[in-house]
Amino acid sequence: MKRRKFLHKISGLLAVLGITEAEWLTLSDRYYQALAQPNPRKLALLIGINQYPHSPALGGCVTDVELQTELLINRCGFAASDILTLTEEQASKDFIKAAFLDHLGKQVKFGDVVIFHFSGYGTRVNLGTEKLQNAIIPVDEGTKSGNYVLEETLRLLLRSLPTNQVTAILDTSYYYPSELKPSGLRIRTRPELAPTTLATEELELIQQLKNQILPINSTTVFNATSEANQQAGELLFSNWSAGLFTYALTQYLWATTPAKKVQVLFSAMGSSMYNMGGKQQPSLFSEQKNPQNALIVDYFPIDKFGGVGIVKTTEEDSKTVKLWLGGLPPQVIANYSANSLFTLNTGEELIVKSHSGLIAKAQFTNKELIKLPQVGEIVQEAIRVLPRNIHLNIFLDQGLERIERVDATSAFSGISRIANIVTPEETADYVFGKVTQTPSRYGIFSLGGELIINTLGEVGEAVKVAVQRLTPKFSTLLAAKLWQLTANEGTSRLPVRATLEVVNQILPRVVMVRETVGIASTAYSDQTPSYQGIIAIPKIPVGSRLQYKIENFSDRPMYLILLGLNNNQSPLAFYPWEVFPETDIPPTKPQLREILIPPGKTIKIPDNQLLSGWLVPTRSTFCEHQLILSTASFKETLTALAIAKYPTTDQQAISPLVNPLEVSQALLQDLHNASKVKTDINGIATDTYILDVKNWASLNFSFQVV
Repeated sequence: MKRRKFLHKISGLLAVLGITEAEWLTLSDRYYQALAQPNPRKLALLIGINQYPHSPALGGCVTDVELQTELLINRCGFAASDILTLTEEQASKDFIKAAFLDHLGKQVKFGDVVIFHFSGYGTRVNLGTEKLQNAIIPVDEGTKSGNYVLEETLRLLLRSLPTNQVTAILDTSYYYPSELKPSGLRIRTRPELAPTTLATEELELIQQLKNQILPINSTTVFNATSEANQQAGELLFSNWSAGLFTYALTQYLWATTPAKKVQVLFSAMGSSMYNMGGKQQPSLFSEQKNPQNALIVDYFPIDKFGGVGIVKTTEEDSKTVKLWLGGLPPQVIANYSANSLFTLNTGEELIVKSHSGLIAKAQFTNKELIKLPQVGEIVQEAIRVLPRNIHLNIFLDQGLERIERVDATSAFSGISRIANIVTPEETADYVFGKVTQTPSRYGIFSLGGELIINTLGEVGEAVKVAVQRLTPKFSTLLAAKLWQLTANEGTSRLPVRATLEVVNQILPRVVMVRETVGIASTAYSDQTPSYQGIIAIPKIPVGSRLQYKIENFSDRPMYLILLGLNNNQSPLAFYPWEVFPETDIPPTKPQLREILIPPGKTIKIPDNQLLSGWLVPTRSTFCEHQLILSTASFKETLTALAIAKYPTTDQQAISPLVNPLEVSQALLQDLHNASKVKTDINGIATDTYILDVKNWASLNFSFQVV
């Protein structure tokens, strides 16, 4: 379609929105320049809406568009001219359809790769049928009846494109609960729309699209939720926000390799989303058979070399660069400290001086640098610097009354070394709130509003008493936060792989596989979880026996520690002990020993001669394990474990951890010691942990017991 014809078609819309023809020409110039380019092409339409005129403002939808744009250009090889973004007032219903039909419909040919992304509000529509219809809400909500885009219409638009390589990402949800839970997330759902009927124009469009669908047309939809009553949430960081789903998706794609299967991607996203906020889990809609066997590259054409971000801008005089770091785990970037180190593919080192949100200012360590890097050049993590004074950040639920908030603030001041209250604009870890049915019962909630097991108090309990009662639980959750901050599957240079298996059968059944990016050039795993369909958080039957298989592909020995939370959110650890002859007098506590994996070898834990594995607990809920490997001994960690008075009888392979915070702090100290980074890199070394990616690997396993 010619540019003038397109402008004439939407000229009325431009006038209503107050956008000049010149402004639209600037917006559309990028994709009209691409019309003459040869096939195959990679085209994208990305939509993000924060500011709705009649609904509470969202905060992360435009950031989601930025996250996708950077990924598509710098990891998937999209040309900037082939990516059309509609944000805020540009994302009206008619603009979305016009841009879809002209940017994609008029250009896409067989073999082209198409990415569509929407971040914004979703809802349900009553069309007089037995089942409510899902719909996404454009920016011009409420300006006229039926001003929404049905999910059915959206899928027909996607399927009308004459290619079999169409991927849609929908970071929205449709269910709006009658009662809102205590939450630290913004929710991307609006209440159900009043009963209505489809306009004639909409019915004609749907029929027209159905007539266009050919056998080659197929589409795959990545959804932010997996169940009808789940809600898509936004993470709130200091001064910025992002969709929980979009960040988990793009962050993993930055560091992974094309050979991974899509089931591995969903497993990694599921663990990340669970650790960040709650039970919201992604799902996949695909018309292909056995989509779990597809490769990630079938949906996202990532190249073989990943990283954690790019060079955003350079300053010639000061040799200072701005880095965009959307490839780092969100919990890590929220706690990143100055003097962290990144490298370019040329080997040049960049040391971080400050950072705000996803942008960091860095300088070269080489004062004799001859050539500045190119904008868009990928950066790798080399040294991770974390503060030692990390606390658990607690958000006070908006449902608390003023006097309750005052009392809670006073009570938390007494445990400030463990937990601090943060504002809604700051990064929170958990929510302190009360159960709606019995307002005087206080507890701890995930950011997604799920009550943490065993934290609910008695009826009539005072706020200050509740905070005191919950202090040990805050200490445990802080310990978990610390070991989660070691996660570096996508940046570790140690080539290792860990596989979680169910072993109470003839052949072990693979549940999850985690491997570092350092393994890419050393070994390839074709192991895929042995269940049908796409499942983010795997489900393991009660009574199963589990075992980890850990492979060391490096030329160095590695030490191993396992920490975690069981299904009632109590801490646990794997700490093997020496076996003494029956004639010896038993010691007062276990004699702990190191778990060492020789170079090129594989071990299994636990691996008893009579009965392998450990029995899964009986309660039905989530579990989380962190497997951490290091090139140096966990001396401090074992000392912290040995201080506690653990029982010497009825020892299980994986046992309760009675001093989790001390153990987590000792763990970080061990990784700091293993890194052996020169202290002149960091002027405040005593206040930070300095961790070298060449010396540790940390892999997360989250699963559900059913």
